[in-house]
Amino acid sequence: MASSAAHAPSKTFGARQIAARAPAAIERWLERERDQLALWIPVMLGAGAAAWFVLPDPRAWSAALLTATGVAAIATAIGRGGRAGAALAIAAVLVAAGLALTWWRAERVAAPVLTRATIATVGGTVARVEALPARGLVRVTLDDVRWDPVPDPAPVRVRVNLDEAAVPHGLGVGARIAVRARMMPPAPPAVPGAYDFARVAWFDRLGATGRGFVAVTVAAPARDGDGIRATLTAHILRRLPGSEGGIAAALATGDTGAISDDDAEAMRRAGLAHLLSVSGLHITAAVGIVMALVMRLLALWPRLALTGRVPLFAGAAGAAAAIGYTWLTGAQVPTIRSCVAALMVLAALALGREAVTLRLVAVGALVVLLAWPEAVVSPSFQLSFAAVTAIVALHEIPHVRGWFAPRDEAWVAQWGRGLASLLLTGLVVEAALMPIAAFHFHKAGAYGAAANIVAIPLTTFVVMPAEAIALALDAVGLGAPAWWVAHLGLALLLWIARTVAAAPGAVAAIPGMPAGAFGLMAAGGLWVALWRTRWRLAGLIPVAIGAGWALATPPPDLIVTGDGRHLAWRGEDGTVAILRDRAGDYVRDTLAEGAGLDDEPALLSHSAGARCNRDLCWLERGTWRVLATRSAYFVPVAALVPLCRQADIVVSDRRLPRGCRARWVTLDRATLARTGGVAVTLAQRKAVSVRRSGDAHPWVRSSDRGGEKRVARGKRGLFGAEKRGRDRDDGRTGTSRDR
Repeated sequence: MASSAAHAPSKTFGARQIAARAPAAIERWLERERDQLALWIPVMLGAGAAAWFVLPDPRAWSAALLTATGVAAIATAIGRGGRAGAALAIAAVLVAAGLALTWWRAERVAAPVLTRATIATVGGTVARVEALPARGLVRVTLDDVRWDPVPDPAPVRVRVNLDEAAVPHGLGVGARIAVRARMMPPAPPAVPGAYDFARVAWFDRLGATGRGFVAVTVAAPARDGDGIRATLTAHILRRLPGSEGGIAAALATGDTGAISDDDAEAMRRAGLAHLLSVSGLHITAAVGIVMALVMRLLALWPRLALTGRVPLFAGAAGAAAAIGYTWLTGAQVPTIRSCVAALMVLAALALGREAVTLRLVAVGALVVLLAWPEAVVSPSFQLSFAAVTAIVALHEIPHVRGWFAPRDEAWVAQWGRGLASLLLTGLVVEAALMPIAAFHFHKAGAYGAAANIVAIPLTTFVVMPAEAIALALDAVGLGAPAWWVAHLGLALLLWIARTVAAAPGAVAAIPGMPAGAFGLMAAGGLWVALWRTRWRLAGLIPVAIGAGWALATPPPDLIVTGDGRHLAWRGEDGTVAILRDRAGDYVRDTLAEGAGLDDEPALLSHSAGARCNRDLCWLERGTWRVLATRSAYFVPVAALVPLCRQADIVVSDRRLPRGCRARWVTLDRATLARTGGVAVTLAQRKAVSVRRSGDAHPWVRSSDRGGEKRVARGKRGLFGAEKRGRDRDDGRTGTSRDR
C-alpha cells in the first residue's frame, strides 16, 4: 500500500463471528482493502450530488433520500459491527448527504431569471471584467442591477458583452455603469447533449446575458483602476501579441480571451487545452519555482541552513505562492481545488509524510464537493480529478513504481525509463479522460498522449519560468531576453498543437453518449483505480459494457434546435447537412458535434435526397418524409397543409396552423417550447428532447416562459395530446424571430 496514512484498525472476527455477521469472503476482502475504504467518501458524496441532477423532481429526490436512509438503517441493523455493514451504511449516508447538499445549494443560490428577451437599460456594479481581444469584446458581469424598463422578474446579476472599442476609461471592478442592451435568458442546451449554460448560470446566480449596443455610461469609475489581473494581462499582451500572448496571459492570470478561435480549437484537438486552464500543472510549477528559488537564497545563510529548517521556510513561501496565484487567476473552482491539493502536499512534506497519495486526491475532491456540489457534473471537475486519480493510482501499483523508480544506471537507460514513464502515464490519462471528453464534447483525441510528452515539460520547465523571470525583470526594464525565450517556447507549443490537430485521425467524432453508458464507465474506472486487490479488475466489466453501449448507440438522423430554426439531417450516404445556408459558426459546430461529425456540415439545398426552395425543404430517406420551413416568409396554407399531411415529421420555427399536422410528430414553435431541442433516430422511432418530462430543476422552471402551467403541460411528453386553446387556423403560418 503506497499511502502513508496510519492503517485503519482491524475489525476481523473469528470464523464463527464472520459466519454470523456477513459472508466470510466479503469480510476478508474488506479487511484487506480497509486502507482504501476512506477513498470512497468523496465518491459516494459525489454520487448523491449526481443523483440530484439525474432525478427529475422533488418527489424523486425525497424518495432517494428516504431510500438511502433506509439502506443505512438496514445495513446498520444487519451488519452488527461487521465491516461490510458499516461500509454500506456510511456509503448510503454519504449518498443522502450529497443529494441533500446539492438540493440545498440549488435553493440557496436561487435568484431571479429573465423569462424572455427584452431591450432595456441595465445598470449596476461591475463584479468582473473579462477581455476577449480575439473577438473584439469585453465581457462585463454586473451585480445589484437596476432595469429600465423593469421586467418581471428582474435579475439582480447579469452579464453583458461590449464592443472593445466602446469600453470607456474607468470601467473596472467596482465601477458603476449603465448600458442599453438586448438581454436574453441564460440559454438551455440547443440540442440534446449540448452545453447547458442555463444550469451553469443558475449556480452563478446569473439571471440574464446580452449585448450592449450604445455607449456605456460610467456613473462612478473603479477605485483601483483596471485591477492587478487586468493590468498584468494587458502588460503580457503588449510584450507578446497574438495567440502566444494569449497563452502567456492564460498561464499567468487565467485569462484566455486573447487566444484566437482557430488556435484554441487546435489546442483542444491536440489534447492540450488543459494547459490553458489554470489547474494542478500550473499551481505545481508556480510552487516549485518559488520553493527552489527560496531554498537557494536561504541556503546562502549558513546559520539558518545548518538548522535544517530551510525546507519549512521554502514550503511556507510555496504555500503563499499557491494562494496568491489562485487569487490572481480569479479563484475558479479548478484553481481552488489545485491550491487545496498543493497546500496539503506541502503540509504532508512538513510532517514528514508521503505527499502524493490517493488520500490526498480524495480530500481535495471532498473539499470541492462540500463547497460546490454542483461541480460533480462539470467537465472541468471530472477531467482534472480523473487525470490526477489515474496518475496517482498508476504509480501506486508496486510493479509500476518499482519499474520506474530511480536507480544507478547509464544515463541512456535513465532517459529511456523516464520517457517510457511519461508515455505510459500519458496513455493511462488519455484512457481515463476519453469517456469524459466523448460524453461532454463528442470528441476524443488520438494523439494527446504523444503531444503532452513534449508540451507539458515545455510549458513547465521553459515557458512558465521564462515568463516569470520576464515579468520580474520588467520592473527594471531588462525582461526582453526572457520574453524572447518565452516567445520561442510558446511558438513551439502552438506549432505542436497545430500539427497534431491537422494530422489525419487526430480527433474521433462521437455522437451523443447515453448517460447510463457514461455512468457505467465512470463507476468501473473508479473501481479499478481505488481498490488494490485482484477484485479491482471486476471494474473492467462495467467499463466494457458502457463502452459497448456507447459504441452501439447510432448517431441521430435528425437534430432540431430548440428554436426550430435549424436542423441537421443525416442522408442515406451518411453525410450530414444543415437546413439554412447562413447558419452561424456556433450553430454549425453544435449540430455537427451532436451528429458525430468532425467536419463542416453540408447544405441541404445542395444535397441529394432533399428538395428545397426559399421557404421549405422536403427530405426523403427510405420511407421517411420530413418537411421543414426555412424562412420567415408567408407560405399559403392551401399549399402547406397537404405537404404536412404527407410528411412523417414537420419542423418549423413558427406556430403552425391546426391543419398542418405530420403523420408522426410535429415540431413547431409550440411543441419545441415544451421540449427544447430534439434528436430523432428513425430506425428506432426514438426522439430524445432537451427537456425531460416532468423536469423540475430550478433552472428549467425559471427559464420556462410559460410559467408553471407550461411545465405541467410538458409532463404529457413529446407525443402527448395537443395543448388546449391552440390558436385558430386563420390562414397564416406565422413568423418567428431569433430569441
